[in-house]
Amino acid sequence: MRLEALKLSPDRMGRYWAEFEDGTRLGLYRQTVEDFGLYSGKTLSEEEMACLRQAAGQMSAKMRAVRIVSATSVSKRALEERLVQKGEDLDQARQAVQWMEELNLVDDRTTAEQVVRSCIGKGYGPSRARQALYEKRIPKQYWEKAMEGYPDQSEKIEAFLRSRLDADSDDKQIRRAVDALIRRGHSYGAIRKVLSELSFDTEEFTEEE
Repeated sequence: MRLEALKLSPDRMGRYWAEFEDGTRLGLYRQTVEDFGLYSGKTLSEEEMACLRQAAGQMSAKMRAVRIVSATSVSKRALEERLVQKGEDLDQARQAVQWMEELNLVDDRTTAEQVVRSCIGKGYGPSRARQALYEKRIPKQYWEKAMEGYPDQSEKIEAFLRSRLDADSDDKQIRRAVDALIRRGHSYGAIRKVLSELSFDTEEFTEEE
């Protein structure tokens, strides 16, 4: 297979595009180009072409994994799913995740701690943090340790209520504020306690709700 053209400068993703005589077009990273000694006009055997495709796929999955992890906290399972969703081969996605783990660039325990810290910083309650751990595909074996010592959120609840309510707020407005806090992961009991401390009537907000 003859390599008809090889771009001499990379695109914004760092890929050098190679075009072959049969119309095949591959986006290759510098390491792959150098490993195969590629240049315009070079002819590759069927075996060499197969190896090139394999190497290109592996490098593509690795570089995409790096970009994903650089942008957000992600678990190993979620990273693998994201890679496949982006079009990477499943086996190569798994190899890329393993490679990232070996480089200590992805670790479920660390990711769990990062997710919980983020939730605390946003003023979310414990149940919202657990929901975030689930959404991030963090294995449950890491949840308990990450959630250990979750701080009391009374001040965050109070600040939220003060931003939404005042002395003239009616039951409907109070209900909307309570529902919003529940969506943010705070327990009904904790919300009711702060409402009471702020002298709002909580008679209609029973513990069973």
